[in-house]
Amino acid sequence: MTTTPRTRGPRGPYAKTRATKLRILDAALAVFAESGFRSGSLREVADKVGLSDAGLLHHYPNKAALLEAVLRHRDDVALVDFHVDLADPRAVVQSFVDITERNMHQPGVVELYCTLSAEATTPDHPAHAYFIERYEWVRGLVTDALTQLRDSGELRDGVEPTPAAIHLVSLMDGLQVQWLLDRSALDMTTEVKRYVDSLTIEPFTDPRDR
Repeated sequence: MTTTPRTRGPRGPYAKTRATKLRILDAALAVFAESGFRSGSLREVADKVGLSDAGLLHHYPNKAALLEAVLRHRDDVALVDFHVDLADPRAVVQSFVDITERNMHQPGVVELYCTLSAEATTPDHPAHAYFIERYEWVRGLVTDALTQLRDSGELRDGVEPTPAAIHLVSLMDGLQVQWLLDRSALDMTTEVKRYVDSLTIEPFTDPRDR
């Protein structure tokens, strides 16, 4: 969740290939979000970007490879969008409130992640390794941030970084399922902010107040 200086982008054939891949990933995300991974087809994705089946398979050899690329691309986009400095522990925790608010405007993406993470509990699912790696990384990221806040005296008494990180990730997952079932039942941003505020002495920012 950090930013890097802008540099001159690639040119020539490489730039064209990269642009095509990004178009494919955006199209695949839309197809999988609307139809689900199992129902969404490569043909639908290819049609959205004006490619033949062979043209799509030139970039991604199979549906599993495309799925993993889509998930990683979505994570990369989120990291860039929020310009979060990993060296700033408050910014790291704040980013989870911000991401939750963004997710409330992207129900299709939320549904895709909820569905895929549930399907991926079986070891033979193409996204199984991705979700294991992702959950481990997110828990570690939050644990490290909360540890730094504890060491600087910014956590409330009795808050333990590792359990709190697990609780935050679990809360976000559970809220997403409940919200998908009934969007009028709860406000995910409010609930995530309420939880992280319970961990620290100083409250975080509601992104809707910016």
